[in-house]
Amino acid sequence: MTETKPADALVVFGITGDLARKMTFRSLYRLERRGLLDLPVIGVAVEDWKVEQLIDRARSSIKETGEEIDEEVFKRFAGRLQYVSGDFADSATYDRVKQALGKLTNPTFYLEIPPSLFGKVIGALNSAELLSAGQRVVVEKPFGHDLVSAKALAAELHKDLDESQLYRIDHYLGKMGLQEILYLRFANTMLEPVWNRNYISNVQITMAEAVGVEDRGHFYDPVGALRDVVVNHLLQVLTAVAMEAPSGGDAETLKNAKFAVLRSIADADPKHYVRGQYEGYLSVDGVAPGSQTETYAAVRLEVENWRWAGVPFLIRTGKRMPVKQTEVRLVFKHPPKLAFIPMHGRRPEPSQLVIRIDPVTGVQTILDAQRADEPGAHAVHMDMEFATQGGEAPTPYEVLLHAAMIGDATAFTRQDSVEESWRILQPLLDSPPPIHPYAVDTWGPTDSDKLCNGFGNWKKPWLPGS
Repeated sequence: MTETKPADALVVFGITGDLARKMTFRSLYRLERRGLLDLPVIGVAVEDWKVEQLIDRARSSIKETGEEIDEEVFKRFAGRLQYVSGDFADSATYDRVKQALGKLTNPTFYLEIPPSLFGKVIGALNSAELLSAGQRVVVEKPFGHDLVSAKALAAELHKDLDESQLYRIDHYLGKMGLQEILYLRFANTMLEPVWNRNYISNVQITMAEAVGVEDRGHFYDPVGALRDVVVNHLLQVLTAVAMEAPSGGDAETLKNAKFAVLRSIADADPKHYVRGQYEGYLSVDGVAPGSQTETYAAVRLEVENWRWAGVPFLIRTGKRMPVKQTEVRLVFKHPPKLAFIPMHGRRPEPSQLVIRIDPVTGVQTILDAQRADEPGAHAVHMDMEFATQGGEAPTPYEVLLHAAMIGDATAFTRQDSVEESWRILQPLLDSPPPIHPYAVDTWGPTDSDKLCNGFGNWKKPWLPGS
């Protein structure tokens, strides 16, 4: 069983890479500022650097994110940084890691490296007796590229690690909005009783990105939208929306509740899947000529349990869309015919509850209302952004790295859920429908409207400031 006491060191493999530049340094700096970083940070990479170069990289990386640097905080943070240079395939590298750790016995290892290197590094850590006391290992997605490869990767990692030692990081599980979904659902008795098939017509999950693939063509083209964000991020959002109230707050109980939702989802039907590609994608550097990779994916899923049977979960994501926005939208059923409403007036619109996850978190309620001094009804929007109520939230990596260091596995993905996620979407990988082109700055191919047949249409996302 994994030791859950707090780590006494954080060892980051691949600390000179792009992820560290964009996310890790900033998150660790913010933890330092909050007084939550109380251990050495040992970077490991192939570059022949001195620790001063690592500190310079940390400073420039933090600045690039737009974070304002407090020199006193940065001085403390820089004092924690150490650096080990070496090839990941060389056992001498791990000897130097042991030397850097000294008397520290419970490091957490964070692998910011390609999954193809996971097995090599974890095996070498085990051979160096650095995992013998159940030390935690954090790994980045992707966790395979289909069901078969996900199982193969797990089998490789489990040669040297117990499942309880593996912390699979998915930054969407660190976003403030996901935590609020569970609290809003179960801590408010006005919401929980109507959060089911008796009152909800459909659930719409949208993850729109205004940017394109940009300079990531070599990475993105073999992957596509379905593998990049649907199988992980958006299915995790779905589990938070659909799960039953957990019977406890421990990691295993919460993970069991998420797994139960995934286990209830029927295999996706390619007939209910729409793929799109934004105009101009084929000219992106690194994209294969005539590529059929989707930059837009929309799918309709069914959760076949007592709470949700008959309620479609409509998921869509795309690049080069009008705005950056991730939200969950519960669309309630139409009210019955009301005799006191004049026949010439419009039918009351369904109520909606929107939980915005990105770029800022918040909640919006949309109700139909009628003013005494105006004819007809109107939609009334009641909006709340969490930042205005409680200040700026921690960044996702800030949340997750701290959780990994203290041994809180709640927000990390378990292997059985990984496999269920691939099982659900595997039919779409096996029999993908044709690609539909779509213009940039639009909401994707019009063919995706057919996924909503019988349940209205896609709702316009709640845009910041709207």
